[in-house]
Amino acid sequence: MNYILGIDEGTTSARAFITDLAGNVKGMGQAELTQIYPRPGWIEHDPKQIINTQLEVIRAALRQAGLSPSDISAAGLTNQRESALVWDKKTGEPIYNLIVWASRQSTSIVEGWVEQGLGDLIEERTGLIPDAYYSASKIRWILDHVEGAQQRAERGELLAGTVDAWLIWNLTGRKEFKTDVSNASRTMMMNFRSLEWDDELLAAYNIPRNMLPEIVPSNALFGDLEDTFGTAIPLNGVLGDQQSGLFGQAAYKTGQNKMTFGTAGVMNINCGTEPQRVAGLTPSVGWSIDGQTTYEIEGVVFSMGKTMQWLRDDLQLIHAAPDSEWYAGQVPSTDGVYLVPAFTGFAAPHWDPHARASIIGMSNATNRLHIIRAAVESMVFQTRDLVEAARSSVEMPELRIDGGAVKNNLLGQMLADQLGIPVIRPKNAEAAVYGAITIGGLGAGLYSGLDQLAEQWQVDRVFEPEISRDEADANYTGWREAVELSKGWARKINREA
Repeated sequence: MNYILGIDEGTTSARAFITDLAGNVKGMGQAELTQIYPRPGWIEHDPKQIINTQLEVIRAALRQAGLSPSDISAAGLTNQRESALVWDKKTGEPIYNLIVWASRQSTSIVEGWVEQGLGDLIEERTGLIPDAYYSASKIRWILDHVEGAQQRAERGELLAGTVDAWLIWNLTGRKEFKTDVSNASRTMMMNFRSLEWDDELLAAYNIPRNMLPEIVPSNALFGDLEDTFGTAIPLNGVLGDQQSGLFGQAAYKTGQNKMTFGTAGVMNINCGTEPQRVAGLTPSVGWSIDGQTTYEIEGVVFSMGKTMQWLRDDLQLIHAAPDSEWYAGQVPSTDGVYLVPAFTGFAAPHWDPHARASIIGMSNATNRLHIIRAAVESMVFQTRDLVEAARSSVEMPELRIDGGAVKNNLLGQMLADQLGIPVIRPKNAEAAVYGAITIGGLGAGLYSGLDQLAEQWQVDRVFEPEISRDEADANYTGWREAVELSKGWARKINREA
């Protein structure tokens, strides 16, 4: 029997799943990753912990499944994307922590590039709006802040990449240094039409090309895991987590979409074989399979599950993230309270790195139930921000949702009410890791094609709108006003990180 290993390296945890070809989970492992906050707005990870934890959860999945590595026919990998690191080519030692996608420590670098007149060139070549969110400025920051790093990079002694490149390099016994097009398209260094590193941008960033991985198709053979597990498990597919979620939602046709509620929130829309620009959102590569490139339109908001984690760990208003559904349901509304979770600024569609989180509209009658409900509603309103931006150019007759938070039925109903369209939850809400599993199986020839995978995708529940558009719009207007008050806050009070 054929089994596939799905490797899922996320922001808050590392996970591994083993499934059969029908997607039935036979074993899984999960462990949290330590979040490092050197300063307000900075977020880092220990790269060696990422590798060690990922190996632990893979072994845990094998144990739970009662399988050995030799029973695995193929593997697929998905990962947190724009996060980046630099390491020694000879020793494998990182020269600094991995800088996480949401970290703001390289904001001034990007602003400097824009002041130099690079903004239009960056958008033209990469499709991306210049921001510290993407990998290029993180690599530049490390090269600037680690003594001698630039000189070592120019001598060919250092390697740099996103999490997938780091994992591939380590899991293949340091034999393969590759990244797939979906991850590369989120670095602000790849030309999204040629699918190659852009030499003009690299020269402007002063990042040596020889320290970057080879860009290959998403269903390429990325190497095998023999040096790690003692048997040649082929790694046949790699996708950045959000493109993997789109793939796992069987959104293979133009116009199909998904919204993932993870640590961040990300909406992706399949836009076919040609990139499409939408104001406030970004075009990227969805995947490249057998010479055919599929593009996507994407919108990212930084705090979805992260907001629930903040309620749990920092404010201690809930014991566990799923509790938010019960607490939020104990009050019929927030009584005009809005929670804007701009902890590290706004990404799409507002793009303001200087925004900061706020709770607005409280009175003496406000209690923790109103704040918890406002936190859940913030996920809904941020989704509508993305959908409204997309509707300027594309039709969205429905929205497919996935991620841990979508088990929350109140969230699903609120989304349908605010968006005014059906919201569809699949039976398999782990779309990102399922995308990795299926593209790994596709690359290994275990599936006949996308039609077979589309047939396996099944609906769990459809949420239909239940309130009037006037009521929805009135609530949304208050949210937009709260967002405007949060913009530029770090700059206003002269406390920019």
